[in-house]
Amino acid sequence: MTATQALDTAPPAPMSNRQILQAMSGLMAGMFVAILAGTVVANALPTIITDLGASQSSYTWVVTSELLAMTATVPLWGKLSDLFDKKLLLQLSLGMFVIGSLLAGFSDGVELLIFSRVLQGIGAGGLTALAQVVMAAIIPPRRLGKYAGIFGAVFAVGTVAGPLIGGVLVDTSWLGWRWCFFIGVPFALLAIALLQRTLTLPVVRREAKIDFLGAFLIVAGVCALLIWVTLAGNEFDWASWQTAALTGAGLLLLVAAVFVEARTEEPVIPLGIFRNRTVTLTTVASLLVGVAMFGGTVFLSQYFQVSLGKSPTVAGLMSLPMILGLLVSSTVAGQLISKTGVWKRYLVAGAVIMTVGLGLLSTIDADTSFTLLSLYMATLGVGVGMLMQNLVLAAQNDVPASELGAATSVLSFFRSMGGTIGTSVLGAVLANRVASEMTEGLEAAGIPAGPGAGDGEAGVPDMGTLPEPVRAIVEHAYGVATADLFLIATPCALLALITVVFLKEKPLKTTSGMERLAEESGSAAATDKAAVGG
Repeated sequence: MTATQALDTAPPAPMSNRQILQAMSGLMAGMFVAILAGTVVANALPTIITDLGASQSSYTWVVTSELLAMTATVPLWGKLSDLFDKKLLLQLSLGMFVIGSLLAGFSDGVELLIFSRVLQGIGAGGLTALAQVVMAAIIPPRRLGKYAGIFGAVFAVGTVAGPLIGGVLVDTSWLGWRWCFFIGVPFALLAIALLQRTLTLPVVRREAKIDFLGAFLIVAGVCALLIWVTLAGNEFDWASWQTAALTGAGLLLLVAAVFVEARTEEPVIPLGIFRNRTVTLTTVASLLVGVAMFGGTVFLSQYFQVSLGKSPTVAGLMSLPMILGLLVSSTVAGQLISKTGVWKRYLVAGAVIMTVGLGLLSTIDADTSFTLLSLYMATLGVGVGMLMQNLVLAAQNDVPASELGAATSVLSFFRSMGGTIGTSVLGAVLANRVASEMTEGLEAAGIPAGPGAGDGEAGVPDMGTLPEPVRAIVEHAYGVATADLFLIATPCALLALITVVFLKEKPLKTTSGMERLAEESGSAAATDKAAVGG
């Protein structure tokens, strides 16, 4: 921290539990909105894609476009939080979400829908990074586990409510899938109002020097690579000139970004942060968790509806075991971490349980009973709940307060990037495996394959219109293909476990980010004064 930084007020006193909960009300409402945006659409996507006449690859794009935009902008939001008013940035991100939601609801084609999802993703990127930065600013790491558990509960409620609300909206003829996007708008506006009323942070005055060149190079490089993994296997072959062009351009842009970031005074991603072993290991683990969790679970709703023949509403109910597992483990682990100050054992246990859950889900097919599915999904949820949020806690505990925004956004960035890569690559795997299984099944049954049945561009089938022999073939194809996704995700979870094992447990700090920032500012000012006096 430099001498140009100064707090307008004296070092803040520790906040009471009541003050923290009041300050967190707007944050929780904002996170609920971001979660709802993704989950409310999950059960509606098969209907949306069918209604808009889009393809299986479009299904993947509707999901990955939001993840891509969120991934690319998270580091920018994190850096801005170190320079500007965090509350205003949160409100701006919610405003972006509102605009994207309205455009999505009025979409008359898949192109506008994908564009609107990009806007939602930019807003979600701000919420993802800033909510955790603000929590670290007002809550000491030793107490943060308990409140992270509350956030886990909000996450679980939003994840449970989303598919259920989405299913009901889709199944209600006078509402329809467009209300899956409109419904988040009032919650976003409420979050903006709550943040204005309840969140008060000391103002940090700094000389704001934004590294626009570094930001552009990072966003452009990441987007080039993510677009490649999204299109490869569908629009063009993995081994093709398009692959060479996109990967080459992406890597060159990222190399240039590293060169710029290493030499600028205010880098978007401070490279020195990776000298911290905890940050580096939690970053790698977050990337792998993103691949395993998002890549494996994003297609579950499609499996429920297509392979098991369930309605959108029932598909929403079927996800309850996983979310309840996440809710219980996140809350309990958070309380125990705050009580004991010990955190590594919960990360290791979470990684083990997540790996087991993914391995169990790799055995499913079109005939798997709901009892077994519930057990497998609950196992996965328990593992994710113990692991995901506490990786952020471990990193925030081990960096200076002046780098809280950068450290938090780096972890969120790599987790989101893992999710985008996982969704894109596994979406291509799903499309190709479904196509090959359907072609093989139709040929064995002596049924002529329709146009596009043998490639990933075939549309998502409307199961209600298929004759029984074809329906059985489609159900089997989607069951086998979905199991393959979890089989691929399992080694990623195992690598995350190995990474977590190498973390070094350090005592959780008992002062908040604001208090630590004031101390660091005072120390820096004293050092500068002594240097001048000398």
